[in-house]
Amino acid sequence: MIDAGTAGHRRMLVDSVADYCRRSDPLRRCRMLRGTEPGFDRGAWLEMAGLGWTALVVPESCGGLGLTVTEHALVAGGAAAFLMPEPLTSVMIAARTLAGCIASDAPTDLAHELLAQVASGTTLPALAWQEDAGRVDPAAITATARPSATVAGTVVVDGHKRFVVGGAGADGYVLSVHEAGVPALYWVPAGHPGLKVVLHPLADGRSAVDLHCERMELTAGHRLLAGDAALDALQAGIDDGNLSLAAELLGLSRRLLDLTLDYLRTRSQFGRPIGAFQALQHRAVDLYVHQRIGDATLEQALRTVADARPGGRSAAASRAKARACETAARITRESIQMHGAIGFTDDCDVGLYVKRALVLSAWLGNARLHRARYAERVPLDAEAA
Repeated sequence: MIDAGTAGHRRMLVDSVADYCRRSDPLRRCRMLRGTEPGFDRGAWLEMAGLGWTALVVPESCGGLGLTVTEHALVAGGAAAFLMPEPLTSVMIAARTLAGCIASDAPTDLAHELLAQVASGTTLPALAWQEDAGRVDPAAITATARPSATVAGTVVVDGHKRFVVGGAGADGYVLSVHEAGVPALYWVPAGHPGLKVVLHPLADGRSAVDLHCERMELTAGHRLLAGDAALDALQAGIDDGNLSLAAELLGLSRRLLDLTLDYLRTRSQFGRPIGAFQALQHRAVDLYVHQRIGDATLEQALRTVADARPGGRSAAASRAKARACETAARITRESIQMHGAIGFTDDCDVGLYVKRALVLSAWLGNARLHRARYAERVPLDAEAA
C-alpha cells in the first residue's frame, strides 16, 4: 500500500514532467535532431538534471535522491509520450549498474565519483554488455581482460559489444568482461586508446553503437567490480532497464491513442465525424482495453519488484516488457490505419511514434524473447509459484 506522502511525491514528479514537456516541446526537438549526432541536446539534459531526473536512482551517498525504478518509470513514461530524444533510460541503466557496484562488499571510489557526476548531469554513461543478437543473458561474455605482459597493474581488453543504445554521445562505457575466469565491470572513457566506436542508425533517427576493443589497456583504477556481485549489478541494471522501457512503450502508446481518438472526433466523412461509425468505435475500445491491461501489468511489476528475489525481479521485468511490446505494436499499427493515408506521411506524428516503438520494443529483448524468459523463471505449478 502506497502512503499518502509517497503518492503525493510521485504526483509532483508526473506533473513536473508534463510541465517541462509543455515548455520545451520535445517532439519538435525529436524531429530536428533525428539523423544527427549525438541525437540529443546537452542543454536539455542539464535542465533535466536540474529537475532531479538524472539523480532518481543514484544513492543519496553519491548526491542522488536514492529512489527506485518506479519513480524513474514515471519520468520515462511521461517523457516518451512526447518522444523526448534524450537518453534517460540508457543513462539510468548504467547508473543502476553503478549503484550495484557501490552496494557490493568492495565498492570503489570511481563508482561513487561516476554516480555523483550522473546525478549532476555532467557525465552520461552507457552500459556495454550485449555481444550477440537475440541473447539477453548478462553472463554470456566473451570479451576478456588479461594481465599485461609489460605493464604491472594493467589489463589488456579484447572483444566487442553490440547494440549500445545511448552510446552515441556517451562520456564513457560500463564494460563487462571476463577477467581471471570471473565476470568484471570496467569503466572505459569515450575516446580511450584501443576503443573503436561504430555508429548504427536506428529506425527512430537516433543511433546505437558497437564497441570494438583491440588490445585496449586499462589500469586497475578503471575496474568497478569483479565476481558474482558484478553479474548481479549487471542483471539489476538490465531488469530495471526493461521496466523503464515498458513504461516508455506504454507512455507513447497512451499518447498516440489520445491523438488517434482526437482525430476520430474531428475527421469527417459522409457528413459526420468518422468516430461516429460503430466499426471504428469498437476498434478504439479494443485499443483502450489493451492500454489498460498494459498499464496494470507494469503497475503490478513495479509494486512487486522491490521485494522480489533476483529471479522474481527478472520475471516481473520480462512480463511487463512483453506486454508493453504487444500493447505498443497493436496501438501503433491501428493508429496508422485509423489515420488513413495521412498516417504514412512524414508530416504526421504517428510515424514518429511507430518508429520509436519499434526501437524500444527490440532494445534489451523483444516480446517473444521475454515471454520465453518469463516462462523459464515462473513455475507452471501455481502452488509452487
